[in-house]
Amino acid sequence: MLIGAHVSPAGGPAKAVARGVERGCRAIQIFNQSPRQWKPTVYDDDKVAAYKEAMEASDLEALLIHAVYLVNCASEDPELRAKSLTSLTASLRAGAALKAVGVVLHAGSALKDSSDAAIARAAAVIKEALAESDGCDLHLENTAGAGGTLGRTFEELAALIEGAGGGKRLGACLDSCHLLASGYDIRTAKGLGKVVDEFDRVVGLERLGSLHVNDSMAPLGSNRDRHAALGEGELGVEGCTAFLSEPRFEGLPCVFEGPGTAGEQVEPVDMAIAWRMRAEGLRARSQPRAKARSRR
Repeated sequence: MLIGAHVSPAGGPAKAVARGVERGCRAIQIFNQSPRQWKPTVYDDDKVAAYKEAMEASDLEALLIHAVYLVNCASEDPELRAKSLTSLTASLRAGAALKAVGVVLHAGSALKDSSDAAIARAAAVIKEALAESDGCDLHLENTAGAGGTLGRTFEELAALIEGAGGGKRLGACLDSCHLLASGYDIRTAKGLGKVVDEFDRVVGLERLGSLHVNDSMAPLGSNRDRHAALGEGELGVEGCTAFLSEPRFEGLPCVFEGPGTAGEQVEPVDMAIAWRMRAEGLRARSQPRAKARSRR
């Protein structure tokens, strides 16, 4: 598992690499444009070259780009959908230039009509963004389920993927906080295992491209998206440890978005906690097998 953090790309993507290295990351996630503005960022050749050189000199193995939260592919407003298409396409093109593992997207929300109509609108925008870009996958993130947000269930993720054409570039990103908030009980290794089984049945594990490990301030089924520092929320140490050691998540970038233990951005201490949780989880998962061998 490639554990990492969401970091700032201020100064260019090479600076984001440096911030990831400072924190002990194996993966990083960035916004490729200001989260508060519609203006997309286009990285020039010098910045792309500097980024690639920084990556080669580091221990980082994966980059994720998170589409900004302004994007709402399901909006009933044609102008907002057009802006969302422009922004998402720019993110996918940036991902291709930087050889990102994928662009992570909240598909959007709609409060006034049925989820089927909203899914159809979102899927159409996603399909067009993929057609207008090349070389970077798109990971649809599961959501906590507040309001009319899409992706609160695996069935909705599957419907979005199918509606957008079902191509190989379409995948999913699972967020631990959002899973718990939307009603999936992943507070134990056993519970998580059952949820991963369900995801495989409905969406397919081959679609799983990335992960977000975040604890939750809100309880199971609350539909509230409120992150907590690892081990300090409703998932707790056991739930976070299970998530970070799930065997079927091996090899995937797994990003902690924060807040960290200091209440703000992710710091080196938070990455140390995550790596320690993973080690403890792997050790706990190996114990039953070790005991079984000793009885033979």
